[in-house]
Amino acid sequence: MTPRENPTLLGHGAAEAALVTAAHAGRLHHAWMITGPPGIGKATLAFRFARWLLAGGEGEGMHLPDTHPVFRRVAAGAHADLLSLAPNTGEKGKKQMIRVDEVRGLRGFMSLTPAEGGYRVVVLEEPETMDRFGQNAILKTLEEPPPKAVLLLTSSSPGQLLPTIRSRVRRLELNPLGAADMASLLPGIPEADLDILRRIAGGSPGRALQLAAGDGLAMARLAEEALGGVAGARAVAVAEQVAGREAGPMGTFFALLRTALAAGVRAAATGRPPPWLGTRPLGEWS
Repeated sequence: MTPRENPTLLGHGAAEAALVTAAHAGRLHHAWMITGPPGIGKATLAFRFARWLLAGGEGEGMHLPDTHPVFRRVAAGAHADLLSLAPNTGEKGKKQMIRVDEVRGLRGFMSLTPAEGGYRVVVLEEPETMDRFGQNAILKTLEEPPPKAVLLLTSSSPGQLLPTIRSRVRRLELNPLGAADMASLLPGIPEADLDILRRIAGGSPGRALQLAAGDGLAMARLAEEALGGVAGARAVAVAEQVAGREAGPMGTFFALLRTALAAGVRAAATGRPPPWLGTRPLGEWS
């Protein structure tokens, strides 16, 4: 299910309330940047807010049922007052950055009178992947914002954006999901395993779902064992278990190793031993 089709958002009530309050108070900034790690729900929140605005922006909550006409048109990419841009996935699964000519078209779209009398909304995902020409095109729109138009940026790495872009948007950071929300997202998983998934996913619901579906727990245990020190026949067995997996689980294994090594670097910077020399499980390394 893509973010534009997703009717559910867990754990980000404070962020929703901030947007709703700003809209009701007549203080809706023309540009918002929703930040947080990959899979945390940034695009889901952006489309959720877009639907709510396009449906009239009434009520204290943003939820629209998937039977609502606005929900259906947004999900189908057929709402006249909504434009969305995101990097395309090209060959070998690599993302291709949004083209500068696509970004230049944003201002023309946002300058039009809303077809249904409310707002024009643009959702722009991962603008940090763009080159400086594309980012400068975004900046031109931010410098002279059209009336009754809202630009929603979503970014996992806002530090890669031009400082002039960051200074012209209202930032809204999404926090990691807590244990209760993660349990709602992944029913049927034992509490101990759920806690490990939540920790190694960094509280990201998208990442947790990916790990749960891709042998994430098994890979976490193998990564923990590998870093703890294995030799001889057991080292060969661990290597064979990883090598025998499909690309997804194998990628998960190496991603967990990178996370663990980053934790080791942070520990070394403060004079602490790397976490794999202690007794804490991998899910608690930070």
